[in-house]
Amino acid sequence: MVRLLSEGLHRGGWDVPCTAAISRARVRLGPEPLRELFERVCRPVATAETSGAWYRRWRLVAIDGTALEVPDTSANAEHFGRAVSDRGAGAFPQVRLVALAECGTHAVFAAAMGPFTVSEVALAEQLWDRMEPGVLVLADRNFPAFPRWRAAKAGGADLLWRVKSNAVLPMCKQLEDGSYLSQIFATKDYCQCSDPEHVRVIEYTLQGGDEVYRLITTVLDPDQAPARELAVLYHERWEIESLLDELKVHQSGAGSVLRSKTPDGVTQEVHGMLLVHHALRQLAHQAARSRQVDPDRISFTRTLHAARRQVPAQAGFSPRTTDPGAGSGTR
Repeated sequence: MVRLLSEGLHRGGWDVPCTAAISRARVRLGPEPLRELFERVCRPVATAETSGAWYRRWRLVAIDGTALEVPDTSANAEHFGRAVSDRGAGAFPQVRLVALAECGTHAVFAAAMGPFTVSEVALAEQLWDRMEPGVLVLADRNFPAFPRWRAAKAGGADLLWRVKSNAVLPMCKQLEDGSYLSQIFATKDYCQCSDPEHVRVIEYTLQGGDEVYRLITTVLDPDQAPARELAVLYHERWEIESLLDELKVHQSGAGSVLRSKTPDGVTQEVHGMLLVHHALRQLAHQAARSRQVDPDRISFTRTLHAARRQVPAQAGFSPRTTDPGAGSGTR
């Protein structure tokens, strides 16, 4: 792969570096540059015209987590830990990743990672400040809890989260669209009920099913977001599940294990994966806009294969020779 990427750069006796040289260079680089690059360049990509990326005035985003297997070295095992079940410990240590992404474009614009022994909801605390006004954040029933709800909405974002069936949600006021207003409290405040968070509750079942879905939202006015529309909208949360499949199965390869043998290397590698995924999703978004279709209609695997085929065409390109005063076509 390095030989393919560097084709055309063989000048002045320069040779393709060996695997060991690349590994040493990665160690010298460390994880911070790629982390900084991710935080600087990975942003939401949907425009006002992007189909499927919006609900009324809100940009639709979702939060969810996954785990990636890493090489079974003593450093990785000690730092990340591994899954344990009734059948024993897993074969590989795992790094846990929590992502915040646009539902319409699958573009990850914020992420937190840590040991497998740290829960998704604990890692999500690093992402609350990325939830800004104008977004509607979808999350599954593992996330709702009073302190997380309050922290997630503190920046001005609106929330639509599923809650567990045993959650205590007293009816304060029935609304015309079938939803109702309720309150949630901190565990220590259930007796006094002095510092509540006001929520709106939507309950529904799917056609032909018996399971009752319960959602809570910060959007208290049903005229702004009717209950039926929010019930349909919540299932956009599954877009982030498709995103994780793109990242883990198609981009990395089904059943693959990351290559890095140290925790710093793993952090560096995961940010590299996220950067590549974001670039691919930007390409897909551009293709969707040029055809005026929903980005969901653009195949991720075809985008990935097209990008791979173009790698030889970029051989010999060096940003050092790019004229900074040239037009956008040089980017």
